[in-house]
Amino acid sequence: MDLEKRPREGYEARVDPRTSTAAQGVAERPAGPAARHEPETPEGCLAVAIRIPVRIIVLVLVVPVRMLWDALVVAGRFLNDVLLRPLGRALLWLGRAVFVWPFVGLWRYVAVPVGKALGWLGNVLVVVPLVWLYRYVLTPVGHAIAWAARGVGAGAGWIARGVGAALGWVYATLLTPVGHAVMWVLKGIGTGLAALGLGVWTAVAWLARYLVVVPAVWLYTWVLAPVGRAVAWCCKGLVWLVSVIVTGVGTALYWIARILFVLPALALWRWILTPAGRVLAVIGREVWDALGHAWRVAGHISLAVGRLLATLFRWIFVEPVRWVYRSVLTPVGHVVRDAVLRPAAEAARSVRRATRQALAAARESVRQARADFRRMLFGQPRQPQPVDRREPSGREPRTLGSSTTALTKD
Repeated sequence: MDLEKRPREGYEARVDPRTSTAAQGVAERPAGPAARHEPETPEGCLAVAIRIPVRIIVLVLVVPVRMLWDALVVAGRFLNDVLLRPLGRALLWLGRAVFVWPFVGLWRYVAVPVGKALGWLGNVLVVVPLVWLYRYVLTPVGHAIAWAARGVGAGAGWIARGVGAALGWVYATLLTPVGHAVMWVLKGIGTGLAALGLGVWTAVAWLARYLVVVPAVWLYTWVLAPVGRAVAWCCKGLVWLVSVIVTGVGTALYWIARILFVLPALALWRWILTPAGRVLAVIGREVWDALGHAWRVAGHISLAVGRLLATLFRWIFVEPVRWVYRSVLTPVGHVVRDAVLRPAAEAARSVRRATRQALAAARESVRQARADFRRMLFGQPRQPQPVDRREPSGREPRTLGSSTTALTKD
C-alpha cells in the first residue's frame, strides 16, 4: 500500500521565495578568504638573550625599594591620620581663634556700632544743617541772583542791540564804499603784475632751453651713453670672471668637505651609531619593561610580606592579649564584680538610704522645734475665718420644696 500522498496532475509544489533565495545565496556565495592575522614583529636575539637576566637583576634591585616605599606609604598614612590631620585641625581652630574671631568680634561689636554712631552724628551735624542752609538760605539767595541777572541781561541786550544798529549803519554807509574802491585798485595792480610775470617767465624759459637743456641732451647722447655702455660691458666681463672663479673654488671646497667630513660622518652614523642606538634602544626597552614588571612583582611581594608581618603580629601580640582578656581577665572581673563590687554597691546604697532617712528625720525634728519655739514666744498663730460663699457644704438629696442650686438655696 502506497501511503504517500501524491500531488495532483497540473499542480506545482509551492516554494517559499525567501527560503529559496537564501539557499541560492548560500550556495552561490563564494568561500571568502579566512581572516588573516598579521604576524607579530619577531623579536631579536639580543632582546631574548638579555630579558631574563635584566628582569632578575632589576627585581633584586627593585624589591627593597618597593618595600621601603610601601613602608613609607603606611607610615605616612599613619602619621596623617594620627598626627598631621589633628594637628592641622588644631592649627586651623587656633588660627580662627587668633585671627578670625577677634576681627569678627571687632567688626561686629566695635566697628559696626561706631560706624552707625558716626553716621548718625554726620547726619545730625552735617547733613541736616546743610539741607537747612540749602533750603532756607541758598535757594532764596539764588532766586534773587537769578532775578537780578535776568534784569542785567535784559539791559545789556538792549544796549547791545543799539550798538549793533549803530555799527551796521557805519558798515553800510562808510566801510562798504571804501572796500569797493580798495578792491578795484588791487585788481588793477594784480593785472599788471600778472602781465609782467608772464613776460619774465617766457624769457627765462627760452634762456633755460637753449643754455641748459640742449647742451645736456647733446652731452648725454654723444658722451655719457657710449661711456656707460663701455663700463657696463667691462662690469659684465668682470662679473663673469668672478663667478667662474667662485664656482671653481666652491666646487673644490664642496668635494673637500664631502670627502673629509660628510663621508666619514655618514659612515660613522651608518655603521657605528645606528647599530649602537638600536642595541641601546633594545636594552632600554627591556630595562623599562623589566622595571615595570619588577615593580608589579615587588608590589605583590611587599603585600605578601606585609600580610605575613601582620599575621605574625596578630599571633604574637593580639591573640595572646585577647586570650588573656577573654580567658583570664573576664572571669576574674566577673568574680570581682559578683563577690566584691555588687555587695559593696548594695552596702553603699543602704548606707546612702539610711543617711538620707536620718537627715530627713533630723530636718523634720529641727522644723518642729522651731515651730514649737515660735509658738512659745509669739503664741498660736491666728487661724483664718471661713467665708460664707453660699455654697453647699455637701451633697443633699433633692426634694420638691428645696433646690440644690447655690443661688436659690435657703
